[in-house]
Amino acid sequence: MPFITSGNLSEPLLSSSSADPRSEEQSAGQGQGKKAAKPSRRGPQEFRQKNLKDMDQFALCDAMRYLRAIEVGRNPTVIKYEAHIRLRTRKDGPVIRNMIRFPHAVQTESRICVICPPDSKQAKDALAAGAVLVGEDEVFEAVKAGRIEFDRCLAHPDSVPALNKAGLGRILGPRGLMPSAKAGTVVEDVASRVEDLRGGTVYRERDAVIRLPIGQLGFSPEQLRDNLRTTIDQIKKDASGLNDRINKEIYEIVLSTSHGPGFSLNGDFKTDDSPEPSALTGV
Repeated sequence: MPFITSGNLSEPLLSSSSADPRSEEQSAGQGQGKKAAKPSRRGPQEFRQKNLKDMDQFALCDAMRYLRAIEVGRNPTVIKYEAHIRLRTRKDGPVIRNMIRFPHAVQTESRICVICPPDSKQAKDALAAGAVLVGEDEVFEAVKAGRIEFDRCLAHPDSVPALNKAGLGRILGPRGLMPSAKAGTVVEDVASRVEDLRGGTVYRERDAVIRLPIGQLGFSPEQLRDNLRTTIDQIKKDASGLNDRINKEIYEIVLSTSHGPGFSLNGDFKTDDSPEPSALTGV
């Protein structure tokens, strides 16, 4: 029984490169009287994907066996499994991004900065929730001095005017750290958002691929399967929330590790020749 309930893996929907039959009929009809219009030079509107039928694909346990062998000799506590979710989507369409809370935490150590009025209740709550840097002027001075010692940056609405006046957009923007309401990083309840970010994983689609850490090297196949299912369900939910005219589907799921190559998954959990899950658990 496939562990991934997605028809797109077993029956992939490939980007079509053939012409529209209606266009061919119209061109044929015009050929007798009028000069046929020149074909458009527009490039493909969808990201091109390889035909999965021509590729080797692996059950989850088999992919884990090979990846664990590749990582032998390296520090297992810092190595993670990574998922690469390839999408069938338009080049000019919107991208999806969100945060996933896994059933089995990947335990990434996120350093979170919160821009809010110092000595306020929000500042105290943010520190209690695990933020490493809190305040306004203290944060602004650190950023301008090049001391950006955080991975995520949140802001309370009351501090947005001070943030804009400080002119940090040119510094934080290129790093993807500039708080904005659209990205969900300007919030009233900064403490709850800090807790979410510390326990979840933020992802963003880039060039029709979503890449994110999916588990520690010591995770069992069952834990990795659960996290993959959660990821797939979240991406499908986010894609279904787009405009009805936007079609975005999961095309392929690739599993890799920090130093290992990618293994395309066929949706099966294990085969008759796969090692037992217990042999793929722990470090």
